[in-house]
Amino acid sequence: MSTKIIVIILLVLVTTTLLSLSILHRPTELIEKEEQQDMGEKIKLPEPCNTSNTSVETALSQRRSIRTYSRDTITIEEVSQLLWSAQGITAPWGGRTAPSAGALYPLELYLVVGGVEGVDKGVYRYRPEEHKLEKVTDGDIRAELADAALGQECVRDGAIDLVFTAVYERTIGKYGESGIRYAHMEVGHAAQNVYLQAVSLDLGTVVIGAFNDSKVKKVVNLGERENPLYIFLCQLEERAN
Repeated sequence: MSTKIIVIILLVLVTTTLLSLSILHRPTELIEKEEQQDMGEKIKLPEPCNTSNTSVETALSQRRSIRTYSRDTITIEEVSQLLWSAQGITAPWGGRTAPSAGALYPLELYLVVGGVEGVDKGVYRYRPEEHKLEKVTDGDIRAELADAALGQECVRDGAIDLVFTAVYERTIGKYGESGIRYAHMEVGHAAQNVYLQAVSLDLGTVVIGAFNDSKVKKVVNLGERENPLYIFLCQLEERAN
């Protein structure tokens, strides 16, 4: 066998091996994004505002956890602003409102709709890159989610529930087990953003961490790799001093 033929065979073998490795060892975040494609109909959200009459200092001083709510609905503009505050895109390269270790963004954000003007009840995934909602399931699941949250009635009573989840593999791939801690730190940043945004919108909100993970995953129809971290609920409320 000539040297030229041997070289060609070796090149083919090397190329085939590299292609196989690239398929087997794709970054987990890319695999996860592929699994999330084309889940359902999409709703374009109104553009978020980046100004308000509420200063950061005012929002900080008025931030409270509120568990009793009126029965009023909220607007899609308010929903848009809350979602943007949690995970909205703020830079051309994809930077978001909350810091993320290595810009890996392990968080996913779901909207459970019970009382939003012009939006059907159901579960939606927030798509930050497009600032859109993508429908996951139909129907009002707030009572089921409240049951998964150890019977906390406020989860059932909010106009919306926000469910934060994390795909740990996105940060573990770069940082090892520390990636789990970084995801937990990130959801704390995002949660405070929601609290402060809620003050500026004159909405009541509270974050809940007491729930049955497996029940939440089933009720919200989460992906296999997604781990629920927080449930936020928001509703119109006359704020007390």
